[in-house]
Amino acid sequence: MNIPTDDEIRALHERLAPTPAAFDLVYTHCQIVARIAAGLPAYGADPALVRAGCLLHDIGVYRLAPEEAYVRHGLLGHEALAELGFPDTVARFCSHHTGVGITREDVAAQGLPLPPDDYLADTPEERLVMYADKFHSKSSPPRFVTAATFTAMTAERFGEHKATAFKAMVAQYGEPDLAPLAAEHRHLLI
Repeated sequence: MNIPTDDEIRALHERLAPTPAAFDLVYTHCQIVARIAAGLPAYGADPALVRAGCLLHDIGVYRLAPEEAYVRHGLLGHEALAELGFPDTVARFCSHHTGVGITREDVAAQGLPLPPDDYLADTPEERLVMYADKFHSKSSPPRFVTAATFTAMTAERFGEHKATAFKAMVAQYGEPDLAPLAAEHRHLLI
C-alpha cells in the first residue's frame, strides 16, 4: 500500500481547510495525536500507517456544515478520502476513531445521524490512532485530557460500558506523559 507522506497530508489539509484558523486547529490536533501515538507501544502496528492515520483522522471536520452533528465528521472524512482515491485502509481512520467505537446499536439507541453500521477500530493501527486521539481535544480552547478525565466524561455521557472499554485500552497501552506536550502547546491539561 502507498502510504501518503507528511507533506502530502499537510497539503491536503491546506486544500480542504475552509479557513487558516480551521487548518491550524485541526492540523495541530492531528500532529499532536501523531506525537502521542508515537510514544505508545505499537503492538505490531505499522508506524508509518499509524502516523498517516493520526494526521488524517479528523480531515472530515473541514466538511462539517455549521448545523451538522459533530459525530458525522468521521464519515465525512472517510468519504472525502475515498473520493480522492485513498485506499479504504487509510480512509477508515476517519470513520473508525470516534469515542471508543460506535456500534450499530449505538447508532440506533442514540439516534446518531449515521448510516446504521459498526464504526469500530479493528486493526492495530486503527486502535492506536483511536486511543491516542482521546488525549487531546480541539475544544475552545484546545486541551489535553488525562485518562481519568476521559474515563469520567465517557462514563457520564455514553455509559459505564464505554468507560470500561477505554480503561481496557489504558491497561493495554498505558497513559502517555502529556505534561511536556501541554507545556509546549500551552494547552490546559485536565
